[in-house]
Amino acid sequence: MIINHPLLGPCDAQEFTYLGDASLLHRPDGMAEGAEAAFVDYAYPRENPAGLHRELWFHEQGDRSWLVVTRDTVTHEITQVELASDVARREGRSR
Repeated sequence: MIINHPLLGPCDAQEFTYLGDASLLHRPDGMAEGAEAAFVDYAYPRENPAGLHRELWFHEQGDRSWLVVTRDTVTHEITQVELASDVARREGRSR
């Protein structure tokens, strides 16, 4: 599988480590009311969709960047690749 890195171009998926659902970018505020329950929901339940899914990938054997990859989990077709920092900034959740 080839991941078209936004800065480096096409890279083999073997250079990356899959790290799960991209919703992990949206870490709850540890100081907010109900933080303990929010962290349980953040850390444990996961979706297992068939179809398009946003995932976190880490370019471990490259520039060590974090990417949000939108991939069809049935066909493995990648439809979008973005820097995770850009996604977090755009969605107003950079911390």
